[in-house]
Amino acid sequence: MTDPRPDVIRIAHTVFTVTDLEASRDFYVNLLGLNVLHEEPGALYLRGVEDREWTLKLEQAPEAGVRHLGYRVRTDACLDGLVALAEREGLPYRWEEELDRPRVLRMQDPFGVPVAFYRESRTHRWLLQDYHLHRGPGLQRVDHVNVMTPDVASMMAWYGERLGFRASELTEDEDGRIWAAWIQRRGGVHDLAMTNGAGPRLHHWAYWMPDAVSIIRACDILAGARQPERIERGPGRHGISNAFFLYVRDPDGHRIELYTSDYITVDPDFETIRWQRDDPRRQTLWGAKTPRSWFEEGSRMEAFGGGWQELTESELKGMPINVI
Repeated sequence: MTDPRPDVIRIAHTVFTVTDLEASRDFYVNLLGLNVLHEEPGALYLRGVEDREWTLKLEQAPEAGVRHLGYRVRTDACLDGLVALAEREGLPYRWEEELDRPRVLRMQDPFGVPVAFYRESRTHRWLLQDYHLHRGPGLQRVDHVNVMTPDVASMMAWYGERLGFRASELTEDEDGRIWAAWIQRRGGVHDLAMTNGAGPRLHHWAYWMPDAVSIIRACDILAGARQPERIERGPGRHGISNAFFLYVRDPDGHRIELYTSDYITVDPDFETIRWQRDDPRRQTLWGAKTPRSWFEEGSRMEAFGGGWQELTESELKGMPINVI
């Protein structure tokens, strides 16, 4: 490429459509403790206590899905570079506007994932040290997103070559085929992860937690609210990323990960960590089995022209052996 790669800073927000906004408010605000930054008719804009801008928008809609995944870039020139990239590769794009974000570039990546990039955002005073305002288990900040795709290797390569993402960890089978990848821009384990499967679909949206105890508290809160069925997997510790985790499902089935205790990858000589697909310690360091739903289910993603993106099946069939 002759043009410099756009400087993507980090994953920054997502927009979910939900079928019952009040049920979603109860889950995200009353139980998980996300903070309402803005409220409009039919929409809530939420953030963790460290987020200085909204990181999750919930929109009332007839069907549940994901409108887009948002990334923040460093300069307006980065947005111009993304337009040039879209035109060079024939990717659909348009300019949009969101609350607090006057100039958002909406694109569809080559794998059908709806993505948005922005530079300017109105920021708000954080709530990190306003401990008297904290509610629920303590969701702190947006951490990463995981998408399901039928071609992990190609998607990983495109994001690396075009947008400068770097691979921290990979899952391979005995033939060296890549089943999952964790790639990043900000120096953590991942801003974006890719999991093999019919796609594009959202696998999960993740928030950083202050410690493992806060994740256990989330389990207690859901149990106390007589909603233990919201807990899909965990708590436990991943082999990949070393993070302590919990996966929960919202009223529409969108999967949320609560996540803490991974590591940094900023050194230039950092080497990508590789795992075998059927190593049980990869999924959960303690060897616990993973529910089949975790590998098979995800949220639909919006097509550029409206409606939902059609799914493409993966040529890689099967799943790890350590599954319930």
